[in-house]
Amino acid sequence: MISDAQRAFVNLLVAREALKFGDFTLKSGRKSPYFINTGCFNQGGDLARLGLAYADTIRRHFGDDVAVIFGPAYKGIPLALAAAASYEQLVQRSIGWTYDRKEVKDHGDGGLFVGAPLRPGVRIVIVDDVLTAGTALRESLAKLRPTGVTIAGAVVAVDRQEKGSGSLTAIQEITQEQQVPVVPIITISEAADYLLVNDINGKRYLSADDRARIARHLAGA
Repeated sequence: MISDAQRAFVNLLVAREALKFGDFTLKSGRKSPYFINTGCFNQGGDLARLGLAYADTIRRHFGDDVAVIFGPAYKGIPLALAAAASYEQLVQRSIGWTYDRKEVKDHGDGGLFVGAPLRPGVRIVIVDDVLTAGTALRESLAKLRPTGVTIAGAVVAVDRQEKGSGSLTAIQEITQEQQVPVVPIITISEAADYLLVNDINGKRYLSADDRARIARHLAGA
């Protein structure tokens, strides 16, 4: 059973048309019966709802003792801010947030990071939108590890659950490779199961046939 925050997140995905079902050709050239575009979250109110979904996931998977939320530039910056604000309300203590620069700044405040200090032992969680090949997450880990922080894990918006070159999904591959747990707010299977039996604003967005297509797609059929 998914949480209230997950249900609200799926409702937001549908309301903003960030999750669509049909016939799509992905950037990789692969065919898919669903398409995810988190760039559709472009309204002011979306940020608070996103923050709550990320904060709920952080708390469920990594507990109450995360100190800093990190978001990679650029898409991860508003996510880190929103997640830190909501997580702070959940755990009732101050939570830092920070992000990286694309290039090290050698004047002014200087450095590679902006925001809460990243000191050895500080427990952090990385937040990002959708993990595809994992390149952005690998880059973030390479920047963060020299600071000595404790990286509890990473949270992404949706797990597409599509397999990579082998038998593992992209999230499973990078979790195994980097030894850092990566968890989604929701998997595509969880979202599809919810939308199969629930109306959003009086409309049913997923049919039984479309749900079966998704299952076949994930099974590699």
